[in-house]
Amino acid sequence: MDQIKIGKFIAECRKKKNLTQAQLAEKLNITNRAISKWETGKAMPDSNIMFDLCDILEITVNELLSGEIIDMEQKEEQLNDLIFQMAQNEERYHKRLRHSAYVIIATSLSALICLITLISLLIPECGFQYFLIIVSIILFIIPCIIALKFKVETGYYECKNCQHMFVPNYKEIALLMQTPTRRLLKCTKCGKWTWCEKVLKK
Repeated sequence: MDQIKIGKFIAECRKKKNLTQAQLAEKLNITNRAISKWETGKAMPDSNIMFDLCDILEITVNELLSGEIIDMEQKEEQLNDLIFQMAQNEERYHKRLRHSAYVIIATSLSALICLITLISLLIPECGFQYFLIIVSIILFIIPCIIALKFKVETGYYECKNCQHMFVPNYKEIALLMQTPTRRLLKCTKCGKWTWCEKVLKK
């Protein structure tokens, strides 16, 4: 999105409605400074204000984000572009989350092994040593739970039998057999167990 273009477009639409920055700000219950920042391209309207702004200026959200009045054919084309861009952003977000989950697990496991090794070497065998080992394991479990949450929130699994896409629960993610891209799951639609493929978007 071109913020400068959007800012100029907001200013043009405001002037067409014979509104000053102060009048528009009053209608939106915000400051003149916020309007000025939008129109100079230094900031964008918040999502909770965007719809009210479009109503006042009598434009669509798609036109606002495009920075121009568009005809029906352009609207459809630009809407498709916007949907595609949003899908790409979602996919990139899911990839980052999935990568973060693997990094968290690998780092935590390495730290656990090092910690247990140090405890075993530096502290004689006694109750205190066992206590420290248990604490270390608990500290390992906490980031693993966070990583598990990331795995649940990233994308879907596609059933090889019926092509249904679904999100497994935490127990299935934690306990069932898996490879880096597949997991043995029971489909929520057909009820069959298959090696479901990980997909990042529907």
